[in-house]
Amino acid sequence: MLAAMSNAPPVKILAAELETSASAVGGFPAEGPPEVALLGRSNVGKSSLLNRLVQRRSLARTSKTPGRTRLLNFFLVRWPEGELRIVDLPGYGWARVGKGERREWQALVESYLAKRASLRLALLLHDVRRDPGDDERDLVAWLAQRGVPVRGVLTKLDRLSARERAARLARFREHGLGLDWIPTSARTGAGLDLLWREIERAVRESTN
Repeated sequence: MLAAMSNAPPVKILAAELETSASAVGGFPAEGPPEVALLGRSNVGKSSLLNRLVQRRSLARTSKTPGRTRLLNFFLVRWPEGELRIVDLPGYGWARVGKGERREWQALVESYLAKRASLRLALLLHDVRRDPGDDERDLVAWLAQRGVPVRGVLTKLDRLSARERAARLARFREHGLGLDWIPTSARTGAGLDLLWREIERAVRESTN
């Protein structure tokens, strides 16, 4: 399924800051505000979308070299609903690292996703120009087995013409791993209000 696109202004962000970066479970901040995790391939544009989401130009560092994010980065966001953490997880698929380091990343990420009580929602970011592969299929199944709510977010919508966009969105309606997908663009801001609405819903349901 696909959510309808919109360019309406997102929620008002009162403050946003990098709280901490962790290379081990012991470096995670204490449980507290509800958390939303960002997952996706190393070249999917997570940092750009995060910056646009929290209305800060360079809060999360962007790089033209895939695989630069090798830590779990915890961003503390203050908004009218209170406080929220957005957690940027290391990307997968393109990182040029050894197998040993890759296994360490995987163990760290899995430990966070499976055991973090504050986690309310996982957002799987995926380039709209590419079909989901085995990595995405396995990740969605892994999250489902552990009861982690997940929503799909299509990125880089602005890279497509109107005709290409219609074709790709139709493709995801048919072959989108059974997820509800929100089409977005970090450059234009398309879909960001819908993404915030989904975050709001997840946070609200967790407190009821």
